[in-house]
Amino acid sequence: MPTILVTGAAGFIGSFVCQRFLSEGWRVVGLDGMTDYYDVTLKEARLDQLRPDGNFREVTGMVETPGLLMRLFEEETPDVVIHLAAQAGVRYSIDNPRAYLEGNIIGTFELLEAARAHPPKHMLLASTSSAYGANTQMPYRETDRADHQMSFYAATKKSTESMAHSYAHLFGLPVTMFRFFTVYGPWGRPDMALFKFTRAIFENKPIDVYNHGDMKRDFTFIEDLVEGIRLLVDAVPARLDAVPEGDSLSPVAPFRVVNIGNNDAVQLTDFISAIEEATGRIAQKNLMPMQAGDVPATWADAGLLKSLTGYAPKTSVREGVKAFVDWYRGYYRL
Repeated sequence: MPTILVTGAAGFIGSFVCQRFLSEGWRVVGLDGMTDYYDVTLKEARLDQLRPDGNFREVTGMVETPGLLMRLFEEETPDVVIHLAAQAGVRYSIDNPRAYLEGNIIGTFELLEAARAHPPKHMLLASTSSAYGANTQMPYRETDRADHQMSFYAATKKSTESMAHSYAHLFGLPVTMFRFFTVYGPWGRPDMALFKFTRAIFENKPIDVYNHGDMKRDFTFIEDLVEGIRLLVDAVPARLDAVPEGDSLSPVAPFRVVNIGNNDAVQLTDFISAIEEATGRIAQKNLMPMQAGDVPATWADAGLLKSLTGYAPKTSVREGVKAFVDWYRGYYRL
């Protein structure tokens, strides 16, 4: 039975990833710090979906704690690592940047040191579409330069890409970095737009619509994202004499960056319309200027994911939003 270590296991994406590997008979070690950045009871409810499975080991702790990951690697010697634990959120990084330094940069350093001592067959680490920063050429391709991050959150995630590349080069650790694009769906994070908008609409409160609604996002449904992650686990990077055209594979390391997105840019106003349709209510819109650190648009070129795995995300925004709203009604007993 192979073993996978998933950090951020109580998180939105992490809990779905754990469920997927448990369903395939893997032993899953799930680590989470259970921080109060958002409602911990939601994290507990996600873990309650995993705890009955005898192949799930729950570990509580912060990834940046010195030695914690080293001890976990020594005990479990995981075959695969999926590193999702991070301090998330563009806007919160303006108010509390130290949390991002500790959780994202120091936490990733602790993970890389543990992997250096006990090398897994493949390490897959979460990055973000925010790494593309000030780039205006779209759709974003993994081979584009990404040098001008717009928020400290994005800067820390881009830093983890560089750190992981150096370890891949120096120690031969196979690493795939995911760049996620606005992931949404059932069990999602309360600080994300879909959750906030849905809650406000049901409570008859106005929603804050930034940049007066002139924003576009490549919304990625959670089940599509997890399918992409699962398939990429088997697409282990290796050093090649010549890097194929369009591939982000490093010329000096078994390291690759892969976008996981829906290959589409959806207008924010259309996203809100999908929520209104699913809830059966009209949103009260509070039109606002652009928030500091945010970007007006994201749009993934998902061609590399397709060439590596044969898979392309396919869930429409209307389908995905309805699935979330249905979950929200059930979870909050509306």
